[in-house]
Formats: sequence, C-alpha cells, structure tokens
Amino acid sequence: MEANSSTTDQAFLEELRRHRAELRESMSALEDALAAPTAADRTRWTARVHVALVEVAGDFRTHVDITESPTGLYHDLLRSSPRLSEAVAGLIKEHGLIRDQVDDLLARATAPDGDLDSVRDLGTSLLGQLVRHRQRGSDLVFEAYEYDIGGED
Repeated sequence: MEANSSTTDQAFLEELRRHRAELRESMSALEDALAAPTAADRTRWTARVHVALVEVAGDFRTHVDITESPTGLYHDLLRSSPRLSEAVAGLIKEHGLIRDQVDDLLARATAPDGDLDSVRDLGTSLLGQLVRHRQRGSDLVFEAYEYDIGGED
C-alpha cells in the first residue's frame, strides 16, 4: 500500500475497518458481561465473562495478524512512511502487553472460587487499554493515509 490510495489500498483499509468494528463489538460484549450482577449467579457471570474474553482474544489476535504480518499494515507503513516508525513500535509493544492482560484475565476468570471483583477491575482496565490502543491506531492510519478507519458503522 502506498500513501496514495489505490483500489487495493481502499479494499485493505475497508477490511481493517471491518475487523476494527468486530473488535469493538467484542469489547462491548465484555463490558456488558463485566457489568452484570455477580451475586445472582456466580457461575453464569463467570461463563459469560469467559465467552466475551474468548471473543476479544480472537478479535485481538486477528488485529495483530492484520497489522504485524509481513504483508500487514505496519510493514507497509514502515516502508512508505518511515517517520511513523516510533508510533508503530509503540503499538507493537502494546500488542504484547494487551495479549498478556487477556491471557491473565482468561486464567483468572476461569479459576474456581476466583475473586470476581478483581476480574471485573482487570477487565475494565483491559477495556481501557484497548480503547486507547484503538485510538492510537486510528490516529496512525489517518496520519499515514488520511483515511478514517473509525470502525463504528
């Protein structure tokens, strides 16, 4: 993808936008699951949070593949806009940190007799990290291509 968008570039950016929207949907499902009352049915709450976390993990894995693969967004950005290398490096670092948070939260959410308040707090923190990561990613794409990937359609 060159900084001047071609039809292929547009298709790739639209795919990026679609995947971004999917991640946002799974984040919303996690937020809803975390906000549900735990006192009514601890087992049901834990299962719902676990399912939402699995969805977030899958969508985030797809995001990392789309951005970090040899044919992905970051490779192209570094080739066409080397001035953005520091921002790309920061986002790649965040990928590892977020992956670790997701893995830790999955383990805690499935632990028998786990601390549900801790799971809720860590899940809320994860959502905040994801929101900020998505914002930085959107800013990066806009700076490189003058294209808004928003993802809220």
